[in-house]
Amino acid sequence: MSKLRLIAALYTVALLFAAALNYIPGLTDAQGRAFGIFALDIYDDSLHLASALWAAIAAYLSARASRSFLFYFGLLYFTDGLLGLITGSGYLDLGIVNYGIQDLPFGFKILANLPHLFLGGVAIVSSYLFRSEAR
Repeated sequence: MSKLRLIAALYTVALLFAAALNYIPGLTDAQGRAFGIFALDIYDDSLHLASALWAAIAAYLSARASRSFLFYFGLLYFTDGLLGLITGSGYLDLGIVNYGIQDLPFGFKILANLPHLFLGGVAIVSSYLFRSEAR
């Protein structure tokens, strides 16, 4: 299995975990926030499940499909994290449309958007570093 396909498969697992966060006892607080930070809802769960399915299909198909997944997924999630860092709301879950610009402490914005920035950034870098496998 190529590195690209393996990374896409690992993203499948990570995204399924993200979708399951609200349903694992002890990971949410009294307000329903995972780790006391993320207020995940059905839109977030659906987004994570759809992304996991995309990652799984790409990993199954080929290194080229995995590279495309990593690049486009990375671009979408990283820019969503950047928007969340700047405005407090992302676009993938329509937060910027539904809630607009949020006045939140910057430290909180960092914690809330770190998963998208990290996962998106690693995906983009991986698609670049292992691009030769996709030929």
